[in-house]
Amino acid sequence: MRVDHIAIAVKNLEEALKNYQKILNVDHLEIEDVPNEKVKVAMLMLQDTRIELMEPTSPDSPISKFLQERGEGIHHIAITTDDIEKDVARASANGMKMLGGLRTGSYGRRITFIHPKSLHGVLTEFCEAPQENGKEE
Repeated sequence: MRVDHIAIAVKNLEEALKNYQKILNVDHLEIEDVPNEKVKVAMLMLQDTRIELMEPTSPDSPISKFLQERGEGIHHIAITTDDIEKDVARASANGMKMLGGLRTGSYGRRITFIHPKSLHGVLTEFCEAPQENGKEE
């Protein structure tokens, strides 16, 4: 397992991108709408990890609720797993509360979340490792 990305909830993706690109000097990024999660994401590629900026695309998006309750900031940390089903089963067997079951996230990768109450206040995403011939998240 490794840190895949750190996700940050933002109100305005374009404005946030300008600021992050100025500070991090990021040339490579990918933008994608993820309709089933009701977000638009920009993935900033760093040397050994990524930062994901997330803007809600709907008022009923979980990110909209997050922004209303907490404001902009770190939303979750994502961990890449080579066997998501095995790692979810292990986490569940060790008392971790999973949120929403396995589903499709950005770039078609399977994802799920561990409730922040299970991991000391940090929402943690498991995401399956990218396919050899496919795009990474």
